[in-house]
Amino acid sequence: MRRNIAAGNWKMNLTLKSANELAVSINNLEINDNVDVILGAPSVFLANIVELTKDNKRVNVAAQNCHQAEKGAFTGEISIPMLASIGVNQVIVGHSERREIFNESDQDIKEKVDALLLNNMTPIFCCGEPLMIREASGQNDYVKKQFENSIFHLGENEIQKLIIAYEPIWAIGTGKTASPEQAQDMHAFLRQLISDKYNHDIAENISILYGGSVKPANAKELFSQDDVDGGLVGGASLSLENFGPIIEAF
Repeated sequence: MRRNIAAGNWKMNLTLKSANELAVSINNLEINDNVDVILGAPSVFLANIVELTKDNKRVNVAAQNCHQAEKGAFTGEISIPMLASIGVNQVIVGHSERREIFNESDQDIKEKVDALLLNNMTPIFCCGEPLMIREASGQNDYVKKQFENSIFHLGENEIQKLIIAYEPIWAIGTGKTASPEQAQDMHAFLRQLISDKYNHDIAENISILYGGSVKPANAKELFSQDDVDGGLVGGASLSLENFGPIIEAF
């Protein structure tokens, strides 16, 4: 059975002190057994956050990015073995900001997915369309191509190790949010893509998160949709005041 997941992507925010305080506050919550919490911390805080949450089975720590090479002359990059060595076991890959600002291609993301799986890590694979594509009703073809280019080469055992995060790019940091019906429609489409490529059982067991301006006010309605298994939360994950109600929204 697929898991309900509240994932926070802290992006380039917080200081060590405020990150530690937030992690401790979240760690002390009474989290339902059917919910997993993921903290996507900045890389310089990861070891601290792992240490603070290591005894909580409901809280996992994710890196926001990684390099696909095991090691090498890549100044400023972080390898998957480095992340594994400090206890990180999940990594966000293909976030729209990595694609748009840092020009990561579908091929780059494919290589990262492969490298993560090779190292027994969980990729949190992000996909989603910009406003121009949505306005032209091309979102399904656009996201299908992302799947085909980056994850549909995987075998049945491998694909089941992924978490999918659908990000309507036009709803990230803009205050706009896809309606619950829009979110459900896309999540159902993505699940059907997986079912068509693999099979129904595999599709039903992969968690698909919504990642577009999730807030306490809309989380419950979004998460109540049949194919929405939680959220990849940006700004609202930076405080217990906002992220706590989202965690409790299932």
